[in-house]
Amino acid sequence: MVEQFVTALNDHDRDRFYGLLTDDATMSDDGVERNLAQWTDSEVFDSNGRMSIDSVNEGGTAFVADYTNSRWGSMRTNWRFMVRDGKISRFETGQA
Repeated sequence: MVEQFVTALNDHDRDRFYGLLTDDATMSDDGVERNLAQWTDSEVFDSNGRMSIDSVNEGGTAFVADYTNSRWGSMRTNWRFMVRDGKISRFETGQA
């Protein structure tokens, strides 16, 4: 599931990306709760966001990645996911 999230994000495939999330999915960035749709539009889709995974932890539900977008440039980031009923119900990201 998480691997599909990364692929959809890197492919800028909104439909596939949102199809991987529960209807009530939530997220946070650097410990601050964010509006998932607004955040992904700004930080991913409208700013050509891409990531390259460096290391995977917690059985595949957490990883460290180099994340790049046209808004902030490149940064090392942590990602953690909660999965419910085969879909991502929450993800948390922040600088590593």
